[in-house]
Amino acid sequence: MAPTEDAAAATLPPPHFIIVPFVAQGHTIPMVDLARLLASRGARVSLVTTPVNAARLRGVAGHATRAKLALDIVELPFPTDVAGLPPGIEHVDQVTNHNHCVLLFAALRRLAGPLEAYLRSLPPPRRPSCLVSDWCNGWTAAVSARLGIPRLFFQGPPCFYSLCDINAVDHGLHEQTAAAHDDTEKFVVPGMPVRVEVTRATAPGFLNSPGWESQWAESMDAMRTSDGAVVNTFFDLEAQFLACYEAALGKPVWALGPFCLVNRGDAEATASRGNAPDVARQSAVTAWLDAMDTDDSVVFVSFGSLVRKLPKQLFEVGHGLEDSGVPFVWVVKEQDAAAPEVREWLAALEARVAGRGLVVRGWAPQLAVLSHRAVGGFVTHCGWNSLLEAIAHGVPVATWPHFADQFLNERLVVDVLVVGVPVGVAEAPVMMLGDESAPVVAREDVARAVAALMGDGEEAGERRRKAKEFGEKAHRAMEEGGSSYEGLTQLIESFRQSGVEKKAKDVTVHE
Repeated sequence: MAPTEDAAAATLPPPHFIIVPFVAQGHTIPMVDLARLLASRGARVSLVTTPVNAARLRGVAGHATRAKLALDIVELPFPTDVAGLPPGIEHVDQVTNHNHCVLLFAALRRLAGPLEAYLRSLPPPRRPSCLVSDWCNGWTAAVSARLGIPRLFFQGPPCFYSLCDINAVDHGLHEQTAAAHDDTEKFVVPGMPVRVEVTRATAPGFLNSPGWESQWAESMDAMRTSDGAVVNTFFDLEAQFLACYEAALGKPVWALGPFCLVNRGDAEATASRGNAPDVARQSAVTAWLDAMDTDDSVVFVSFGSLVRKLPKQLFEVGHGLEDSGVPFVWVVKEQDAAAPEVREWLAALEARVAGRGLVVRGWAPQLAVLSHRAVGGFVTHCGWNSLLEAIAHGVPVATWPHFADQFLNERLVVDVLVVGVPVGVAEAPVMMLGDESAPVVAREDVARAVAALMGDGEEAGERRRKAKEFGEKAHRAMEEGGSSYEGLTQLIESFRQSGVEKKAKDVTVHE
């Protein structure tokens, strides 16, 4: 850097990152963690969302204020005249009808105008240095292009999945699977450093089902025209897939995770991550776990924020946990537990397993549970946030994928990382709102998977050993000198440098 640029850098304000999460909990949580990471390292960060979603993020602003971080929440007005979309729906968790999902995406695309107006209104000292947008928010690409703002996309799944996805597109895998005779025919994903097989039902891809063509095309184009990607993973977990994904994408890929470890040392942030603080519930769950005499003895069971389970499947899960003989904490969504017959059945189950099993209705502090010394296994839907939270805390998993990236995430943790045991779900997607036609996983399979996960055999011991090893590597990655820590330093400095060049040369920065 020239001397004049050194002087300019010394007087410049910190780089300003604009974060635009997609309005689903599994997408918002890691991008909020990313915002806190950036702000904790001296960058200015603005989280841009809609009023309903901003209300959910107020706790983040509170944590940032107490920590004296430069992190703001910016509200954009949500369109109120989208035909067919009920008033008040601004978040995927609020959707109860599949048809409303497409309408919600259509409404979000209309945020482009308000976002551009907000960005144009910022004074020179707070001019955006970089816009980081969820892959699903492809509509942000045109805004950043018009304003000359560098743009990165955030890819929620791991590099393993993202590499499968881009190779599937580039090598015509979707056309091959579409012509399959049935859902049992297997196809090899091309261009992978390890052998990966998929079926028509489990082939990679978001938004690529009928009715989503325009959204998929927009997001893919935004990915291709971006300046790079940010991924919630770390080098020691996915080194070979990270390198291959960066090569296939042809752009920098910043592996900066596990983002969940930004909450280290902040008990309140850990307890409230993903929801408003519920002190009573947190205390009850923690007290129950504290009463366990043996470390790593409890299995935690939770299926994420979206998947709804019908009563017939809930009953099989509960019976399987009971039959396993293993102490458990099981999270059941309020909607799933609302039916009278389910409430009655859960009450009877709790009576039978009193002292050994805890049923949590509604939300549970997942990160606090997974980091508790009593928890030694996790039955999960294979969403990447949940899997990475388990890995970061050295907890092996039993895998029960449902849709989207989850089947390939299962392959990563079971076949490559060897920290998971499959429940044995049939390879067919399950709709997130409850699907009457979906195959039911039997109680015997649930009990078998839990017993294998929590058992004393050689395979179980090896899974635990590998999980603990990855947990240690995850923490090292986030510490000063670690791969993710240094990657974040480079990311921040690269956009601080962009600001120096802009001031010195008065040109719009593009890659």
